[in-house]
Amino acid sequence: MDRKKLIDYKIFIPSLLIILGISIPFAMYEKESLEVLNSIFDYIVEVFSWGYLWYGIILVIAGLYLSFSKYGQVVLGKPNEKPRFTLFEYASILIAMGVGSTIMRTGMLQWTSVANDPPAGVEAGSPEALLWGNAYSMFLWGFQVFAIFVLIAPAMGYILHVRKRPLMRISEACRVLFGDKFTDGLGGKVLDVLFLISILAGAAVTLGLGAPIITQNLSHLLGIEVNFGLTITVTIIWVFLFSLSAYLGIEKGIKRLSTFNMYLAAIFALFILIGGPGVFILNYFSDSVSFLLANYLNISLNTQSVHQGATSHIQSNTVFWYAYSATWAMLHSVFAAKISRGRTIKEMILTYLLAPTLISWVATGVLGGLGVHRYLMGDMSILQMVENNARMAAIPEILSTLPFGEISIIIFMVVALVFLTTTLDSTTYTVAAYTSTRDMSKYEPPKLLRIIVAAVITGLALVLMRIGGLPPLEVISGLMGLPIIFLQFILIYAAKRMIDEDKAWKYNIRSSS
Repeated sequence: MDRKKLIDYKIFIPSLLIILGISIPFAMYEKESLEVLNSIFDYIVEVFSWGYLWYGIILVIAGLYLSFSKYGQVVLGKPNEKPRFTLFEYASILIAMGVGSTIMRTGMLQWTSVANDPPAGVEAGSPEALLWGNAYSMFLWGFQVFAIFVLIAPAMGYILHVRKRPLMRISEACRVLFGDKFTDGLGGKVLDVLFLISILAGAAVTLGLGAPIITQNLSHLLGIEVNFGLTITVTIIWVFLFSLSAYLGIEKGIKRLSTFNMYLAAIFALFILIGGPGVFILNYFSDSVSFLLANYLNISLNTQSVHQGATSHIQSNTVFWYAYSATWAMLHSVFAAKISRGRTIKEMILTYLLAPTLISWVATGVLGGLGVHRYLMGDMSILQMVENNARMAAIPEILSTLPFGEISIIIFMVVALVFLTTTLDSTTYTVAAYTSTRDMSKYEPPKLLRIIVAAVITGLALVLMRIGGLPPLEVISGLMGLPIIFLQFILIYAAKRMIDEDKAWKYNIRSSS
């Protein structure tokens, strides 16, 4: 194939130019732009909190409907086609993609934000505030967020594995609703550019904001300052890893790395339980799950409308979390669709709803339990560290209290690094597949294109890290969730429409024999 035809420049170049056109001016006036962007976001929180909260609930209901109705038995592929991966491999890939390294940070420290700023009527730093903190940390990695991630996947999987459309694109999934003229014209290009902007921006933010998880621990371990040189060194190593994994592909790279990390994370969790306050962690985990389930609807829908004054951390952060998750929804769904050949729609949705949720709750219970124990025992002023903007520095401080503290920090860094790698190799692979001109129903994206995409994401992140454009881009990523939410509902309907047209619920199901 002609290398010039590897990539669809008509959607790739405009996406990149738009990101740079937005990011560079904001980076030049970072303080002023953050004030404007945050004021816009604060207005959205004030006016549309109720809408975001119901959005999460509605998507869970839609996911359960698609799973347990006649649509759930539709096979993404030929009726008797075997799944590409075992259930453990499949779940591991979705977990690594779904939670990434963010769980390492939120699992250990998210409770502090709630403990410092609890719901109305709860005293900051109190035992009840600590329960709210870990329960909310688990809630963030619960059914609503993973429903947001997976609900576009039925439409994408259907066009790719059943209808065998060559281009794995959002516009292609909308063809059944908007027709050929829209899909092949400007409308389709706009949809595909919107997808790429959200993913390239999100990937750059992940790369830029994920690096401190490693650099802060290295700084503590080696007794050196965190500077741009250290950040670049860590970034280069990380880029090499995720580029190599994406280059090797799903079978040899992404799958192996994801399953390896599941084993490594399990060993690390057992080490914390055995070497740390295991009994307390198990008790606190039970209390947190109990508290979460008892207050699940409260957290899911409460806007504190009758409490005057500023909203608490739970209200404002939930809206941002849903909005930011929405920007990643298309990426997660496109990737989930790609690896789900041979799975039913029910298997795909329920695996994504349950497997990452279970792992996230365990990780939050173990990491959060360790942090809370150190706080309660008076060993560390964790809440003060977080209030003083030393959030990342608190992680190695907590880990160093374990037996073989330095080894604990090293293992934590390796697990975080692999999680970061599995997130970005999946991202790189998906963007390459999305922009490729090769038939994605038959082939993998070209390896050269995967490297090009990795280089573009890295270059974008490094430029913004250097000039200070990542914080505005993070807020922009959250704001971009608004139009994507509407697109999600369109694609859920598109999946239903295509399946009904083909009567796939009758003809494309596994035989009972």
